[in-house]
Amino acid sequence: MLNFRADIPFVNLLGFTLHRMENGESELHYTPKPEHLNSHGVTHGGATMTLLDVALSVAARSDVEDHGIVTIEMKSTFMAPARGPLVAKARRLRRTKSMAFVEGWVYDAEGELCTMATGTFRYVPRAKLGGHQAPVATD
Repeated sequence: MLNFRADIPFVNLLGFTLHRMENGESELHYTPKPEHLNSHGVTHGGATMTLLDVALSVAARSDVEDHGIVTIEMKSTFMAPARGPLVAKARRLRRTKSMAFVEGWVYDAEGELCTMATGTFRYVPRAKLGGHQAPVATD
């Protein structure tokens, strides 16, 4: 398991784990808890979208050490219920000096594609304020 290179309390709360973060790609694993399910007993769409937001942002900043990243926009498409342990994979499609364009997918325990997303992210310099490292959003 890898380190996200940032403390992200919400990610810690949900229990995402990072398994790949290199060359514009990422892979995260997530086993939803009962409180992360919807009334149909499958992973809540908000939890799935958060998983994708983090996977996309990690792919975007996978080879950028001196910048954090913030989400500008994200579009999600739900194709099948997300059941059981989930795997999210993402890849950066294009990078400019200040922006990244990324796509990603969530697969269920059987390897079925459940959800996909595209997103636009902005790189943010890790500027110092008053001698302290400025907090930078990374998801």
